[in-house]
Amino acid sequence: MNDDDRNDPEARLAERLHLLGQEHADLGVAVEAIAQAPVPDMMVIARLKRKKLALKDEIERLKDQQTPDIIA
Repeated sequence: MNDDDRNDPEARLAERLHLLGQEHADLGVAVEAIAQAPVPDMMVIARLKRKKLALKDEIERLKDQQTPDIIA
């Protein structure tokens, strides 16, 4: 992100969406890795899944901000 992007709300929003999407994907990988353990820690899996769901909600909220309201 360059200096111009830091001043551009659309670019900041796109960067935030990208970072949240990456974090969401990373959590999915972590959940899968823990689930493959001989004795998976279900509390950790549940906590990670809740965080992943919260990230998905925030991603959707930010995507809604990107899309202008269209009055039909």
